[in-house]
Amino acid sequence: MIAPSEQPSCEGVPELETRPADYIALARYGRVPQVARFAGFGSTVQRAAQIVVSTDRGEEIALVLQVTENRKPETPEGMTGEVIRIATDTDLATAEKNQQTTEAAFSGWIERCGKWKLQLELIDLEMTLDSRLILYVLNDRGAETTRMALLAAAAGLGIVHVQPVAAEGVVQASGGGGCGSCSNH
Repeated sequence: MIAPSEQPSCEGVPELETRPADYIALARYGRVPQVARFAGFGSTVQRAAQIVVSTDRGEEIALVLQVTENRKPETPEGMTGEVIRIATDTDLATAEKNQQTTEAAFSGWIERCGKWKLQLELIDLEMTLDSRLILYVLNDRGAETTRMALLAAAAGLGIVHVQPVAAEGVVQASGGGGCGSCSNH
């Protein structure tokens, strides 16, 4: 499944409206893997390269599956985000440290879900390179995912992204695409 963008349109941001991507990278990212298209600028990345991409969830490591040249005068619609850079040793070390941190924190989050009497099942945690926490929950419970995020913020645990997951993979929110370049970096 290709993840659609949840980013707003880039209309009204002139430098983003007229900046065509040099290439499009199809890449896999996330602890519960998603495949999406990312706009690339500058030197082309190669298949199997680990890159840092921007998504609506933050900066994440992704694995390049395919690269195509953008021959259009604009960036095609439906980009999930953009390629920021080839992943550095520091990026990879941060990702590894974040994985260890979330593994250690998992049981505490399970206890919180029980204490908060949430009607959903937490199945995994992930942290982006820019320290945004993603909580994967089984199936979409609508208001319960929002409630979980609000309770986490109210408890001083920061802003979290609650990502519903079903047997088919990540449950995508409804909504249109955008260029993905409008995300807050």
